[in-house]
Amino acid sequence: MANKIKPRQKVVRRGMVFFYLFLISLGLTIGFAPNQGMTNGELVYVIPVENAVEKGLYAFLDRSITEAEKNNASLIVLEIHTPGGAVDAATDIGKRIRDSEIPIVAFIHTDALSAGAYIALNADEIYMTENGRMGAATVITGDGNAADDKATSAWLAAMRTAAEHNDRDVKYALGMADKELDLPEVDAPKGKLVTLTADQALSVGYAEGISNTRADLLNTLGLSQANVQVMEVSFAEKLARFITHPIVVPILLSIGSLGLVLELYSPGFGIPGIMGASALGLFFFGHLVAGLAGLESLILFIVGIVLILLEFVVPGGILGLIGFGAILTSMFLATDDIGHMAISLVIAIGITLVVSIILFKVFGKRMRILRKIILSDSTNTESGYISNVTRVELIGMEGHALTALRPSGTALINNERLDVVTEGGFIEKNKKVVVVKTEGTRIVVREVMDSN
Repeated sequence: MANKIKPRQKVVRRGMVFFYLFLISLGLTIGFAPNQGMTNGELVYVIPVENAVEKGLYAFLDRSITEAEKNNASLIVLEIHTPGGAVDAATDIGKRIRDSEIPIVAFIHTDALSAGAYIALNADEIYMTENGRMGAATVITGDGNAADDKATSAWLAAMRTAAEHNDRDVKYALGMADKELDLPEVDAPKGKLVTLTADQALSVGYAEGISNTRADLLNTLGLSQANVQVMEVSFAEKLARFITHPIVVPILLSIGSLGLVLELYSPGFGIPGIMGASALGLFFFGHLVAGLAGLESLILFIVGIVLILLEFVVPGGILGLIGFGAILTSMFLATDDIGHMAISLVIAIGITLVVSIILFKVFGKRMRILRKIILSDSTNTESGYISNVTRVELIGMEGHALTALRPSGTALINNERLDVVTEGGFIEKNKKVVVVKTEGTRIVVREVMDSN
């Protein structure tokens, strides 16, 4: 029996050996086969770069890249479609891209203009759709005018660095920000900024290829089988991006200050106060989420509000000044662009002052707080105020002059010694007088002529 089993066991063992050898050879074949693309074990992160470039976008990109690094992603794809935005935000994003531990590809779909072009140039590779555009990266101020020479020079240096990062011809990057360069080969003669089409970018080495869809791009990169993780902007990040927009900041500050001022006109804490507190709360929330502000700025702002409220209880003015200074300091701590914050505060304070003056002119008597600061009542007899007693009851009473009246002196009237004055004439002592008029403490008398 045992002799019959042993041959069978050998057959089974040989079969298992051949099976294992087959698996090993298959694994080796796959492992040493030409690389046709990443397997399902590879991970690609897709990060949208859309709308205006601002600090909120930087916070989102930083979170997304950090997550990709934590999960050991093989590649990051930035899907770019932006008209540009803030220079400082773009430079921070560019640095974060260069510092990434993972290769990053910029996929321009459809526009990478201004700050968007700078972001794309910092990526390791650039791909564009057929109708993609990249360029027009001149620096302008918040009011739409050209930036000064210092700011322009710094931006040109940043564009040069971004181009050199991946060995691209720097003249086209400089031409995107300086229209004084003459680059007719890309339809940018002197006086016109460089804006590269997909074909032009490909011809001058500013793009590695043209792909119309994400699937085409991944297939071109050999990643068609990769696991794709598409990052989405959270609600808090969307709100932060909106709140930190350069146009929205002065609007929020104006609404906040106006709301608090309007609250002075209404009893209790009503809609204006809620409106103002909400606007200022949104301001700090957005800047906290965007990473621009810390809790210290919010705490300092709250301390400033408390000090101003205490000023109405404890007179002196010192607490109010310290509170106002604390609020201003908290605003500047909540931003990295002191110039823009200063302009925003000037706009908000100006609007608040103008509206406050108008409201005080129209509703001044209803303004509870100002009634404590400004004297609006007058002391008049209609209100019951009497500065001096008018002796109207003396009119018509007679007496005699105790002294000569020249024209003032003393007279005895109704057995009361009074200071009197004549109508202008002289009255001798002991002459008979009659009261003809009283004006406050002034008692006017006239001599009574003897009927004989």
